[in-house]
Amino acid sequence: MLIGEVARRSGVSARMLRHYDTLGLVRPTGRTVGGYREYSAEDIRRIFHVECLRSLGMSLSEIGRALEDPAFAPSTLVGDLIRRTEDRLKREQELLERLRSVDASAPFDWQDVLRIVQLLHGLNSPDAARRQQAVLAPAEDVPVPTELLAGAVLAESDPNVAGALRWALARAGADGLASLASGARSENVDIRRRAILAIADLPDTEATQVLTDALEDPDTTVRKHAALALGKRGLTSAIPTLVRMVVEGTNDVEAAEVLGTLSADPDLANEIMSALVDALAAPDAEPAARVRLTQALAEMPTNVARDILRGLAHDDDQSVARLASALAAVLSERSDG
Repeated sequence: MLIGEVARRSGVSARMLRHYDTLGLVRPTGRTVGGYREYSAEDIRRIFHVECLRSLGMSLSEIGRALEDPAFAPSTLVGDLIRRTEDRLKREQELLERLRSVDASAPFDWQDVLRIVQLLHGLNSPDAARRQQAVLAPAEDVPVPTELLAGAVLAESDPNVAGALRWALARAGADGLASLASGARSENVDIRRRAILAIADLPDTEATQVLTDALEDPDTTVRKHAALALGKRGLTSAIPTLVRMVVEGTNDVEAAEVLGTLSADPDLANEIMSALVDALAAPDAEPAARVRLTQALAEMPTNVARDILRGLAHDDDQSVARLASALAAVLSERSDG
């Protein structure tokens, strides 16, 4: 079959077929008396192999190596193509998000667009210091879109930059809550943790609901952040998780302080004290947990806590007994004073 007919039937131009011949990718088996290229059925099959591999994004040099190397592993090639495609899609997604952020800022002229793009480049810098500077010192007269801030919060791993982003987002109001709430439902636990930390800084009522839902999260850290935030807002739903934090030793000092603040409400004091005492008396309570629970009692209202601590001064565990005795003495002095 001559080159013109091959081109018509295969859809590969005669010029490209000549290029394949020059590179050695597909060399026609024969030549006519007049010197024209003549392709066999096997040559045409090879042309289709080349075109199939090109459709996967392979370069002609990669295709040549793949077809000539008998030890070539297709799985290696496919894995490499997957990674390259994922990288390309990631870059395209980042570009799309940048364009959406520019559009959301409603720029009036090219100067506004350029300032927003400059800010976006700062937030996407690989250098943490530059990202933080972009948040704390944004381009002049350019409001940072809350959706952009929320997206950056969910993606930021550096604690200093993340703190600056949460501060900026809290100042912007509750407009970014929808994006953060979506992050709180992510399958990625790191994204959920970042989302809850940021939502904790938002005073909105809907933020409180998202935090309440997060008390059921399977991740301990997410539950901890949610409970601390809700406890500081005076929500009783946080009490069981806060007591559990004391038992487990997860931010137990901060949890005890929040429980102490909540116990200033007489209606809550008995509930909190009962929860702490029950945890102390639990058959499976570990010695270290009982010590932490005893320390937490010192944060409760003085009169009630002092009586319980005096009782614990006779506990069978000497570590608990000594600590309870010392704390009871401190509370007595505080009360007398």
